[in-house]
Amino acid sequence: MSLTSTIDPVMVVREQPRPLDAAWLRELCLAAGADDAGFVEVDRPTLAGESPHLKSAFPRARSLISFVVRMNFENVRSPARSVANSEFHHTGDDVDHIARRLAARLQREGIRVLNPPMAFPMEADKWGTERMWTVSHKPVAVAAGLGHMGIHRNVIHPRFGNFILLGTVMLDAEISAYGRPLDYNPCVECKLCVAACPVGAIGADGAFNFSACYTHNYQEFMGGFSNWVETIADSRNGLDYRRRVNESETISKWQSLAYGPNYKAAYCMAVCPAGEDLISIYQANKKQHLMEVVKPLQEKREPIYVIPGSDAEAFVKKRYPHKTIRPVHGSLRPRSIRNLLQGLPLTFQPGAARDLAATYHFTFTGKEPAQATVTINAGKMQVQPGLTGQPNLRVTADSETWLGFLAKERNLLWALLTRRIRLQGNPKWLLAFGRCFPS
Repeated sequence: MSLTSTIDPVMVVREQPRPLDAAWLRELCLAAGADDAGFVEVDRPTLAGESPHLKSAFPRARSLISFVVRMNFENVRSPARSVANSEFHHTGDDVDHIARRLAARLQREGIRVLNPPMAFPMEADKWGTERMWTVSHKPVAVAAGLGHMGIHRNVIHPRFGNFILLGTVMLDAEISAYGRPLDYNPCVECKLCVAACPVGAIGADGAFNFSACYTHNYQEFMGGFSNWVETIADSRNGLDYRRRVNESETISKWQSLAYGPNYKAAYCMAVCPAGEDLISIYQANKKQHLMEVVKPLQEKREPIYVIPGSDAEAFVKKRYPHKTIRPVHGSLRPRSIRNLLQGLPLTFQPGAARDLAATYHFTFTGKEPAQATVTINAGKMQVQPGLTGQPNLRVTADSETWLGFLAKERNLLWALLTRRIRLQGNPKWLLAFGRCFPS
């Protein structure tokens, strides 16, 4: 007789844990310091693109807690960006502390939990090849019913507006009730974010120039920091370095290293009047809001970091001639063909492509073979897998050589002579393509 046959089947059947009570869990979040909280299943269809990343970090994840922490909005609105940055960093610390307190309490209840950071640190070894962050807090918050994305790409909470930071906690447990997206968008479409953006990244039609925002606002983060280090390495001596970087910029880098990276703008958040706690103030006197909040940011004399030849550079010259243009290298340097193709919409400059109509066939060989068609027409771009349509230019390139060329580590002429890059068609189309993606 086998050992297993002597075991009473009733003894091996374990009772499935009951779902966590949503009301109890929400009170737990508020007691930990959150200002609002919502819940969503990991397998919610609207999070299909996010779920694999979540389960990669925490395979047992079944539910997500999304929570918000309010910022002091007057601090964020201040033209003194040191005040605004301090608010961002301290609130960010609060988010991480709240997530950790929640995880610790739930763990004591016998629930397995993961609390990823609000922002940094991230998986830095993935820089340039894959996404670095563990969880995208914004789509989780929207799915949990904590707000909707405004035209400025920030989540707007129905009460607190966009003056919030988001946190997420993953649970190996089900919850008795899950949130649903709001049936309305708190964004009032006032377009003040469009008016305040110093680099013209937000279009009145809803378009968004990612590279313009990233290059300026995040100049002292990741890619901008790498560029600064390379500037130090390329400088012949202290005098040469000071010709390239003025003293206030050096001090700003020190400040970022000592106290947390400096956001250069975030004006889109500063001027936003949405949310129940704020909208009545705005509606009572719109002119006063414009004069006290929007105008000081527009009129501020400050350096604006742009990539030469970009739409942002043209915008600043025309709209804000009193601000100082600081040309910098593009820091979105892809290190994989997959990342390159996915990132093309992020670096595309619609203004530079306004008069261009062309189709490009790219065939990458070597370490990372791939084929793609890029179509540009009247300021719009489309990337498709495979080769479709009749191209104006065919580009066949060794994948590593092409990525090195984009990073300015390989010489294009050398690559053409050694046939690591081959062109079929008039080279002028390659020059036109390059103008749409300045670096």
